[in-house]
Amino acid sequence: MTTGAQTPYPARPRRSRLRTFLPLGVAAWLVLEIWLLTMVAGASNGLVVFLVLVAGLVLGSVVIKRAGRRAFKNLTETLQQQQGGVLSEARPNSEGNGLTMLGGLLLIIPGVISDAVGLLLLVPPVQKAVSRYAERAFDRKLREAAGGSLGDAFQQARIHRPDGKVVQGEVIRDESGSPSERTSRGPRPPLSR
Repeated sequence: MTTGAQTPYPARPRRSRLRTFLPLGVAAWLVLEIWLLTMVAGASNGLVVFLVLVAGLVLGSVVIKRAGRRAFKNLTETLQQQQGGVLSEARPNSEGNGLTMLGGLLLIIPGVISDAVGLLLLVPPVQKAVSRYAERAFDRKLREAAGGSLGDAFQQARIHRPDGKVVQGEVIRDESGSPSERTSRGPRPPLSR
């Protein structure tokens, strides 16, 4: 039996705009991709659509493979330099591997719009513009979220865990008897949660 006023149910947190509109955007994109493929098939024939899809798959695979090899080569060179005691310097060609891989992935995904965006991401000036925009957006979000130190963030995460209950209590040891009697009892069983 409890006493006092009942607490009202907590207000449900507001859904972010991204979680609200992302499923709608993906559905609209899929419908638009299918519609464009049927328009291309109507203007030419099914063989052309098939060749476009296969060409996107092959080109995307080649792009991802080259970007992955370049990234792995840069990583191994950096590790070898660090093992030799030499500080690694920034390479001008090391940027853009992630966007190149994203462009290749968009080429692999069947569709005309995804192929066009994937091809755009392979153009170096577009990569630099997208990279600068993403870096500014990331920095802005990081500054907004920086309400304290990393220790504060860890403390908040630990406190707000659903199963992280804190029980106030006091440990009382029964120290009756001699020290030899306490050790002769044998090992204690492990504590359970």
